[in-house]
Amino acid sequence: MKINKTLKIILGIVIFFTLPSLLFFGFVYFKYNEDLPVGIQGEQADALAHKMLDALDYEAYKNTNQLEWTFKKRHHYSWDKANNICEVYWKENKVILDLNHTDQSKVYIHSFKNESDMAKDLIEKAIKYFNNDSFWLVAPYKVFDAGVERRLVKTEHNKDALLVTYTSGGSTPGDSYLWLLDDNGKPTAFKMWTSALPINGLEASWCDWTTTESGAQLPIFHKFLFFGLEIDGVKGTE
Repeated sequence: MKINKTLKIILGIVIFFTLPSLLFFGFVYFKYNEDLPVGIQGEQADALAHKMLDALDYEAYKNTNQLEWTFKKRHHYSWDKANNICEVYWKENKVILDLNHTDQSKVYIHSFKNESDMAKDLIEKAIKYFNNDSFWLVAPYKVFDAGVERRLVKTEHNKDALLVTYTSGGSTPGDSYLWLLDDNGKPTAFKMWTSALPINGLEASWCDWTTTESGAQLPIFHKFLFFGLEIDGVKGTE
């Protein structure tokens, strides 16, 4: 009898914590899940990508040699974009990440240099952090990176949208993003089809922008479902 009572209590606790999560996931899935749209590659898609870059002053971003930001108040970055070296800070860790030659990266824990096996793990973690967090900062400027496919998509309101697929590079190749643009070509949001998300077509805003000292336009906040992704301390200099 005592065993059965204990099992009932455990089962009740499990249901109490998991059922709301399952109901929430089901609601979000049926409300937001979308198939990847079909688009057309070619000159029109590339022209729309160029229009987006012009709206964001791509030349100013290209001439920005130093970028700094903090992602969700957890990960801090100082990126020497000209030399592709980024200092990544979180908790007690600091990784001077050489993005061209990651094996030459340096690791510090509590300000002491570390060259143990732990250092290799922290370098890998820093790379994943950088790939994710920098994407939320500079994704629009990456539409002509190597391995990127661009497609023109017509939305349900018959507006032009830009579908971008990353066939290589980064931490999750194969991900796709549908950029939603205003009449001038400036991003207002994108929808995501990524391996990191269990629901396809979720939308995040790209409408909170700041203009850095170098003239680059970068986001400081994204609204994603019921959550917010804050990007603090955004600085860009030539």
